[in-house]
Amino acid sequence: MVANADLKQAPSGASDMAHIVLTFDNNKLASALYGQFDENLARLEQKLGVDIRSRGNQVAIKGNAGAAEQAQRALDHLYGILQKGANIAQSDVDGAIRMAIAADDQLTLPTLERKGKMAAAQIATRKRTIYARSLNQDAYMRALERSELVFGIGPAGTGKTYLAVAHAAMLLERGMVERIILSRPAVEAGERLGFLPGDMKEKVDPYLRPLYDALYDMMPADKVERALTAGVIEIAPLAFMRGRTLAHSAVILDEAQNTTPMQMKMFLTRLGENSRMIVTGDPTQIDLPPQTKSGLVEALRILDGVSGAVIVRFGDVDIVRHPLVAEIVRAYDRDAKLSRGLGAGEN
Repeated sequence: MVANADLKQAPSGASDMAHIVLTFDNNKLASALYGQFDENLARLEQKLGVDIRSRGNQVAIKGNAGAAEQAQRALDHLYGILQKGANIAQSDVDGAIRMAIAADDQLTLPTLERKGKMAAAQIATRKRTIYARSLNQDAYMRALERSELVFGIGPAGTGKTYLAVAHAAMLLERGMVERIILSRPAVEAGERLGFLPGDMKEKVDPYLRPLYDALYDMMPADKVERALTAGVIEIAPLAFMRGRTLAHSAVILDEAQNTTPMQMKMFLTRLGENSRMIVTGDPTQIDLPPQTKSGLVEALRILDGVSGAVIVRFGDVDIVRHPLVAEIVRAYDRDAKLSRGLGAGEN
C-alpha cells in the first residue's frame, strides 16, 4: 500500500515524540486519500492530536509516538481501500481512526499473534466491500464468520443490522446458503398488521424497510427483486414461523427486543442444518406493552455461556452514523440513569 515509510528518531529528551514520513506510490490515490483541501488529514490531526503535512505523494506525521503510529495505520488502511477501487468518506476516516487506536489490542486470527498493522475485518459482496469501523464491529464481523448463532446488541447507529444483512448477502452470493430469511416483530407505533392495507407482504414491508435498504446496498436492485419473487429472499413474519425448520438459510431477526419470551424461544428453535441465525436488537428501546418481558433480554440471560451462541455488545463508541447520534444516545442514557437515581431516592 505505502511504498515507503520512514521513522525518524526524536531529539534526546523527547523520546515519546516521533516523525514519520509516508510515501505513496500513486499520486492520484494519494490526493483522494488526503481529501478535498486535505480535509481527511485535518480529521486525523483533530482526532489524534498530531501534526500532518502533505507534499505531493508524501505525508509527514509529527507528534506523540503512539498517536503518530495510529495515524500511520489509519492512512495505510484508507489507502488500501482506495487501491481496491472504492471511495472513502468522513465515516471511513473516523472508522479507520477508531480501528487504528484499537489495533494494538487486537489479535490476528487465526494465529493469535499480536499485530502492529491494522487489519479490519471485512464483508465483500459483488456490489461493495464493507470494513469494520470499530473494535466491536470487527468482533461482530468475525463472529458472523465463525458462529451459527450471533446476537448483535446495542444502540441505534452501530451497524448491527446493516452488517447482518451484508453478511447474509455475502453467504448467498457465495452459495453457502440457499436463501435469506428476514423477520422483525411488528409492534412499532402501536399498529397491528390486521389494521394495515394490502396483502401480507404489503403489511410487513414497512417494518422491514431498514433490512430492504441494506439489501439494496449489497446487491443490484434487479437481483433483489428477482430473489424476492423467487422466494430466495423471504419475508417471514415472526407469527408465522412456528412449526418451520429453517435449513440452508441465513436468518435475521431484527428489533428482537420487541419479541416476547415465547416468540424468541420459538424463533431460536427454528435453526436448521447448515443455517446461520443473526439476532439484533437494543434492550433500551423496548416497545412492548407495560409489564411484558422482552424475549431478547431473557434470551441473553439464559444463553450466556452457551457454546455456539456468541453475544457482541455495542456501545455509544461504536456509533457510525452522524456524530450527533452518539451524543443523543449518551444524553438519553444519562437521563435514564438520573431518573432511576431519583426514583430510588424517593423510595
